[in-house]
Amino acid sequence: MCRGRAVVWKEEPGAIVRREIGEGEVSAELERLEQALITARHEVNQLQKKLADAIGAKDASIFEVHLLILEDPVLLNESARRVREERVNAAFAFSEVARHYVAMLGSVDDPFFRERATDIRDVTQRVQNHLAGEGPRGAPPVMTEPGVIVSHDLTPSMTAQLDRSKVLGFATDVGSVTSHTAILAKSLGIPAVVGLHEAIGAISPGETILLDGYTGSVFLRPTDQTLFEYGQLARRRIELEDRLKEIRDEPAVTLDGKRIVLSANVEMAEDAGAVRESGAEGVGLFRTEYLFLHSPTLPDEEAQYLAYRTVAEGVVPHGVIVRTLDIGGDKFITHLPMPKEVNPFLGWRAIRFCLQQPELFRTQLRAILRASAHGSIRLMYPMISGVEEVLAANAMLEECKASLRAEGHAFNEGLEVGAMIEIPSAVMIADQLAEHVAFFSIGTNDLIQYTLAIDRLNDRIAHLYEPTHPAVLRLIRSTVEAAHARGRWVGVCGEMAGDPVLVPLLLGLGVDELSAAPASVPRIKHLVRRCRMGEARELAEWAVKQSRGSCILQRAEALAQRLAPILFSESKPTLTNLNPAEVDASASASL
Repeated sequence: MCRGRAVVWKEEPGAIVRREIGEGEVSAELERLEQALITARHEVNQLQKKLADAIGAKDASIFEVHLLILEDPVLLNESARRVREERVNAAFAFSEVARHYVAMLGSVDDPFFRERATDIRDVTQRVQNHLAGEGPRGAPPVMTEPGVIVSHDLTPSMTAQLDRSKVLGFATDVGSVTSHTAILAKSLGIPAVVGLHEAIGAISPGETILLDGYTGSVFLRPTDQTLFEYGQLARRRIELEDRLKEIRDEPAVTLDGKRIVLSANVEMAEDAGAVRESGAEGVGLFRTEYLFLHSPTLPDEEAQYLAYRTVAEGVVPHGVIVRTLDIGGDKFITHLPMPKEVNPFLGWRAIRFCLQQPELFRTQLRAILRASAHGSIRLMYPMISGVEEVLAANAMLEECKASLRAEGHAFNEGLEVGAMIEIPSAVMIADQLAEHVAFFSIGTNDLIQYTLAIDRLNDRIAHLYEPTHPAVLRLIRSTVEAAHARGRWVGVCGEMAGDPVLVPLLLGLGVDELSAAPASVPRIKHLVRRCRMGEARELAEWAVKQSRGSCILQRAEALAQRLAPILFSESKPTLTNLNPAEVDASASASL
């Protein structure tokens, strides 16, 4: 949290003008583009080195993404093609191609991919500035005294250049906690609130503001009463963090002795450190599609093997569940052959895509198998809708095992295979699926979406996305019962597993494992350790008989708050306690 005077900053990027060029100018324009790219790479390298010296190489590696963008063959080749064939200046051609990919990534549901649009916008603007002769990418405002920056957006490059002796914090209209801007702010120790939507229009330069990066709130002209309440809130947060640190290495065991496996969801091998620091028991979901995003070409077997091995060795003695490529739907990668579909969520995605791209799938299966010789690794298939898909995938897995044996590669012969339960059809035949896999992992995000026919990106119906809908809870219970009847265990790796309010409900429904973002693990563990299975089962038995999800949510909230009140004492002061002159701008995402 921080308090200070607002420094409202509006950056106005220069307009890119389309200019027709003659045949004799094509070579010169392509040379200008190449020189701009070289200069931009040099600047990013320098920025990365400077940041590594300040906060360490791990967080500075964020700019590896920028370097990859500057080498992306699709971006560069398409820009060069436009210069040659459409006879337009390099600045216009490059900006149009970049704008196209920013728009595509910005429209998907996955926050990780949406935030990569910000990275593309950041690094391509750097190139455009050089093409326009404007020099290096613009830096944040020069501040002569401490203050809080208020802006529509701060790119990762700008965030890395903030003067920490002057910048008390910042608030932006756009962004989310998965953005590189937010990650850098946390590493730099700068309080931040992102995703406010209208902050730059509501806050005037010089106004005193209180910024709360915990709850994502900004207060204009805070009163003494507000400051007093926030002082108390800060002390409660310190107390909570101390308590959570005390149980970091303790198991997630309920008061009546039920052991729950609590693991973490990660995207990159470098996240193994965050898994250990959170107190999680390994990785419950390793999302392999991000390996493909972070590479300018399809990652080969060796690159994938090293990534899977790194994360497995990084969480020893615990294990890793590696999900095979879950591409399609709202996740697409430019160098994969993905056709445009009318309804991609019902189309060529996940296991369907992999089974029809056998060479790509075999490469991944071989890499996972080889990595299994260096740690405890399990494998699971996403988006399973029927037994045939599991049988086909398992057959390919056996083929890969045979080829690796013939080549003399070591791997775990007993590698466990699981299936993700994300589609109602998979729930209805869970008893049959359980005959061919060792475990289930319920992806609640997609299960809710497919069960309720809800597109969370559609503002008109997003409110209907309801994790506590009785139908969703009954599907979870049915999955658990079918698995347990055949000696299989069941985990949950969707957003429900990271919500303290819903944890007792999931325990009562019988799930054996919860996998959440590393940052959520300590709070989930605290709640599990204060829960009794009798209360959890009573809640679940009551919930599956109800007809209204809102009533279920209300009772779940009441139980969770009674079990672990300290987890829910972090909320900001209520508006009834604030001066009417104060303005509360609540963020959609915050640090």
